[in-house]
Amino acid sequence: MTEPHPPPPTFNAMLICDNSIREEGTGKVSLIGIFAGIVASKFPMVHPSLCVYVNLGDAQGKYPLRLELIRAADMRTIGRGDGALEVHDLRKPAEIVFELKGLVFESPGRYEFVLYANDRFVGKKSFDVLQLDSRPGKGQGP
Repeated sequence: MTEPHPPPPTFNAMLICDNSIREEGTGKVSLIGIFAGIVASKFPMVHPSLCVYVNLGDAQGKYPLRLELIRAADMRTIGRGDGALEVHDLRKPAEIVFELKGLVFESPGRYEFVLYANDRFVGKKSFDVLQLDSRPGKGQGP
């Protein structure tokens, strides 16, 4: 007999940050260095490590999760993280943090993290990778 599929979760939030800490006693997640973009002086650029925090609602059961990093210019997947989530109480939000290391950005542009649960789209978060203008008197771009 096959287990019934859990209900599709709703997408509450996705944040990109430098690091995360889960407090042992309460289970609360602290996000360190939340950012909305990356600036690099040269390309290709390797980002050593980042975390993607995801908050889901209306979930109950077991969910295999997949987080893909997509380059928007050509919709090419350039990175991926896999995880699993088991939720016991439908009324409580569920949290998961993906830690991704060694992501290679070949060029500046728009990128997206796209989340799937049970191979179904759940939500996405866009961000920009910018070229640092190193000429004297110039900043990070527009």
